[in-house]
Amino acid sequence: MAEIIPFDAFAQWDLEEMDRAQLLSCLEAVRAQIAQLDEEEPADMESEAYDDWGDRHEELEDLADEIMEHLEALEGR
Repeated sequence: MAEIIPFDAFAQWDLEEMDRAQLLSCLEAVRAQIAQLDEEEPADMESEAYDDWGDRHEELEDLADEIMEHLEALEGR
């Protein structure tokens, strides 16, 4: 099982200052975390664990979208 990276570690990234290669690396890391979470999805959709899992998953998806936006902005320059 892969290690889950705390979300605050991602929050320390300064996406505005990253170049394309750095953004792609970050995107890969975020997608790996999403894939790991997908493997660990709690069975009980009514549980607090599932709520926590869903919140974490949504935060990572939002971060992936933000990284994609920065990549698109770089391509538009």
